[in-house]
Amino acid sequence: MAPSFRNPSPARPGLGTPPAGRGKPAAPAADSTQAFSLRLFGAGLASAELMTCFLGLELGLYEALRRTGPATAAEVAEESGLDARMVREWLEQQTCAGVLTVDAPDAPPQTRRFTLPPAHAEALLDADSPNWIAPLVVMPIGGMAAVLPQLVEAYRGRRGLPYAAYGEALRGGQAGLNRGVFEHHLPGWISRHLPDIDARLRVPGSSIADVACGSGLSTLALARMFPDAELHGLDLDEASIKDAEANLAAADPAEGLRDRVRFRSGDAGEAGAAGHTLVCVFDALHDMSAPVDVLRACRRLMAPGGAVLLMEPSVGERFTPAAPDSERFHYAVSVLHCLPVGMSRTPSAATGTVMRPDTVRAYAAEAGLDTRVIDVGHPFHRLYRLTARP
Repeated sequence: MAPSFRNPSPARPGLGTPPAGRGKPAAPAADSTQAFSLRLFGAGLASAELMTCFLGLELGLYEALRRTGPATAAEVAEESGLDARMVREWLEQQTCAGVLTVDAPDAPPQTRRFTLPPAHAEALLDADSPNWIAPLVVMPIGGMAAVLPQLVEAYRGRRGLPYAAYGEALRGGQAGLNRGVFEHHLPGWISRHLPDIDARLRVPGSSIADVACGSGLSTLALARMFPDAELHGLDLDEASIKDAEANLAAADPAEGLRDRVRFRSGDAGEAGAAGHTLVCVFDALHDMSAPVDVLRACRRLMAPGGAVLLMEPSVGERFTPAAPDSERFHYAVSVLHCLPVGMSRTPSAATGTVMRPDTVRAYAAEAGLDTRVIDVGHPFHRLYRLTARP
């Protein structure tokens, strides 16, 4: 289950109004300067609170609270190895933000006891939960905000910004956001929507090429789903391949994945000989400078009757200002990450995150592939099955 994105909560009535004029003022007109200012205030507040959640994750404060249960600032500080006064400020802020609860709020500051509710602990700390949201805290704050000065210069210089510039936080956040999709949804999607490929992959000797595999979570999920298939994960980013190899090494030896899964740094043309039943490109084609060339390489890698499976953002067929929150999210990620990454090499298709179905069809046709759009009912993702033209 993907998290539901909502517009920022409206500001409190009267914010910015002199005390004498407060009370119950009429709501500002939707197109007024005041309404727009209040909306940006809400966005700014949400951004600042997201940063404080990032601190809580990076400093281990949420983990400390889960271990201690209801605790004072001094107890949380001792558990996390931090300064008690700084921790108290964070605890009080998190309580005002609705992340934590507090017993006896009127008690002296030193004796107030703060609690991380179990539902919030699951969303922030349990990577196996379908509601895990921590990656959405880490990715924009630790990955995108950290490169904003470089991004400003890239825009001014009319050039892109390489994926490697975004660092570990972006890699980890992106992998975490898709982890639940790969583990909880992808197996069912393939069995329901590609039953012929599913059957072929259950025959010994079958193989899958996972192009732009990133941290390898998709590759490992496919290996678990198809225990008779060999998996070949490829990515141009060497740091991502190191992450993938670490994830493989951390897998339970009883699963036997190390005998069937291989990772290497390289492009789509380096996934071994042709003959893969399935060639996957998950949440990555829109980032690529030369998507048609990549699809041509994927076509060459397919076995006769095989398929290329794309997972890409579920966006509208055409642009509209009244876009849903999911598309607003994709656009923001595109401005801050995907489009600059795609333009970091030249020449570039300059696709961006909001890659609409017609664009996929055009890229596939140029690469000699037919396209079937698969709506899986997910708010953030859709699949495309590509097959070789006769």
